[in-house]
Amino acid sequence: MTILVTGSRGRVGRALIGLLRDGGHDVRAASREPGELELPGGTPTARLDLDDPATFPAALDGVSSVFLYSDPTHIDTFIDEAAKAGVGHIVLLSSAATLIPDAESNPIGRPHFLTERALAAGPVTSTFLQPGAFATNALGWAWSIKSTGAVNLPYPDSHSDAIHELDLAESALAALTNPEFAGNAYALSGPESLTFRDQLDHLSHATGKPIGLNVVSEEEWKREVSAFLPDHVSDTLLALWREMDGKPQPVTGAASVEQLTGHPARTFATWAKDHAGDFAA
Repeated sequence: MTILVTGSRGRVGRALIGLLRDGGHDVRAASREPGELELPGGTPTARLDLDDPATFPAALDGVSSVFLYSDPTHIDTFIDEAAKAGVGHIVLLSSAATLIPDAESNPIGRPHFLTERALAAGPVTSTFLQPGAFATNALGWAWSIKSTGAVNLPYPDSHSDAIHELDLAESALAALTNPEFAGNAYALSGPESLTFRDQLDHLSHATGKPIGLNVVSEEEWKREVSAFLPDHVSDTLLALWREMDGKPQPVTGAASVEQLTGHPARTFATWAKDHAGDFAA
């Protein structure tokens, strides 16, 4: 039977498709614009828009398992269509933000929380992957590093437990293909708590060039990111960074990564080395 991968344009989805194909699994890559996907030759595709329920039945036809990105807009309809199609398992890429006390009202946690709740109440066995910060968030600095050689941050000593996208993809692979992991929730993290300053040091080492750090006010940073981050999201991030400023985070999710993948979680230094080319001028 076929495994459907939603969000196939994303780094985690693309990596997961490669892993599934390497393992000999039948995989179907889903996207709003399947013609724009960059995939291994011969990968079947399907149009799936989580905002358009009319696309659900054809994408789910003949599918046994689904790797799903969180979108609560039509999640009840998606679950119904998945059950009708005979889907037996959904692995959700959720977020550690669902674990905070105010998850239902938190702008970052809410969509994940609502999606998890709907899946938990539905008829299809579901597994939740709940990562904290993505190491790929650092790619948001790439333009600034390439154009100015520096990054502007309001809280450079805020900590995070950034996880490599390959660890997420391998965790999803394990959840999709190993029945013993089905039906559980796994908080995931990188193996270390690093500040943004630490991450920039790793990027500097990986790229072989100095990277400056400018400490700016919250207002200055918000103006800088206003073109691509709405105020409610930037305010949520600032509140999080303010709370984590100078406070190392527990990285207990690294144990779940090792449980699922069979190897220790990759370090941010490894991620920086893997992505050094993304920061080259």
